[in-house]
Amino acid sequence: MRTRTSLYGLLIGLLLLGAGLLPAATATAADNGTWGVFPTPPAGAAMTDRAYFFHQGAAGTTVQDSATILNSSDRELTFQIFATDAVNTPVGGAFALLPAETRPKDVGAWIALPPETATTVTVPPKGRKDVPFSIRVPADATPGDHVGGIVALNTAVEGVQQEGRVQVGVKRSVGARLYFRVPGPLTPGLSVEDVKVSRSAPLLPWVRDARATISYALVNRGNVVVEPKVGVFAEGLFGRRVLNRPARELKLVLLPGQRVELTEPWPDAPQSDWVTVTVAAGASAHPDLASESGTDFVAVPWPAVGAVLVLAGAGIAFRVVRRRRSVVPEHAASAPDLARSR
Repeated sequence: MRTRTSLYGLLIGLLLLGAGLLPAATATAADNGTWGVFPTPPAGAAMTDRAYFFHQGAAGTTVQDSATILNSSDRELTFQIFATDAVNTPVGGAFALLPAETRPKDVGAWIALPPETATTVTVPPKGRKDVPFSIRVPADATPGDHVGGIVALNTAVEGVQQEGRVQVGVKRSVGARLYFRVPGPLTPGLSVEDVKVSRSAPLLPWVRDARATISYALVNRGNVVVEPKVGVFAEGLFGRRVLNRPARELKLVLLPGQRVELTEPWPDAPQSDWVTVTVAAGASAHPDLASESGTDFVAVPWPAVGAVLVLAGAGIAFRVVRRRRSVVPEHAASAPDLARSR
């Protein structure tokens, strides 16, 4: 059996969904119910004293901390421990950590784990393992936010899937986020791009609602984390407002340099109109940060228009045929019989 320890798509789309790594209204530490990864709490403090790692350090400095691997199960568990970078999933923008086989290039590469983690770490049932680590900030580190995490990957294969002729083993992982800020000029940046509208209309207009989907991209062009809020608006002919969705928090942590594709359903879109759609984005933590983009589309009930054109064409053809049949043909007068007249 050929086993892949982790896949980027699986890690961000399946494994980390169950690991508590998606942004939520209340930040919680990463725990899947069987094991978890937490910032090591002070003596006597609760394990969830800190939800994530938050640090700050100038270029050239070193910061020390410790991660705790907590085994809540009744059996011994063995983990591969590694540090890595964070990304947003391209579609939907979920927070995700890169898999073990992907070499980190940012804060994940700054983190040094103890030598024993170079192989595996075993945690006894109902036990814990504290893993100290250091963050060495490069001398050329750029100012702003650098985001990654400490991940515990279970070495046990928990499921096997068939992909063509290959069997693929799936291993679960849990990671705790790490936010690190390098002091210096901070430049929040957010842009809305590539606004598009796709729509579908019923065969018979106005019998039921037309549906549309507004798609757009959000891009963090700054050097700090942004939690965007987005409003969606649309106007028909003569400035008539046909869609009004005021700005709302997306519960999305958009990392510096990341681009995500998002969609907005529109279940009662216009069936006959010339529409201008605008997507506006901002962030509560940065009041001056604002961007908007839009697009136009013509809403036409094409099935009904097609049916009318077919009927109109049939009517015209019928009238032409009828007119041709009603015309009496003219015959030339016959010449007199000269032979008989003599």
